[in-house]
Amino acid sequence: DIQMTQSPSSLPVSPGDRVTIICRASEGIGNFLAWYQQKPGQVPTCLIYDVTRLVSGIPRRFSGSGFGTNFTLTISSLEPEDAATYYCLHYYSYLSHSDTGHDRNLPRSRNVRLDCPSCSSSCLHLLRALLRGTML
Repeated sequence: DIQMTQSPSSLPVSPGDRVTIICRASEGIGNFLAWYQQKPGQVPTCLIYDVTRLVSGIPRRFSGSGFGTNFTLTISSLEPEDAATYYCLHYYSYLSHSDTGHDRNLPRSRNVRLDCPSCSSSCLHLLRALLRGTML
């Protein structure tokens, strides 16, 4: 399995700071990487997918860069509402197997609804991780 490592684990910051979070993959994943933000008591929100693509409605102070194994999430000018936990999530191995939006391993009687108007490619990986109970 591809392992993802983020740094730093925590960061003392102030409003207006430029913040950079680094994510490294144990092997090349191309540009199949998304960034999520999770605020306490809320579900994760997708900020960026395909490394650099900003989800509609996400402020432009968020940006992503990188390719292969090294990636960064940058917040150009930190706002108080940006206080959250940030996750990088790869979906390389799932998209390389001709996914059609469902998982054949799910019991036929179990229905799963996933609304992904944006960040749709990475949502497949997030759904599988949640169903396995390994996410967050």
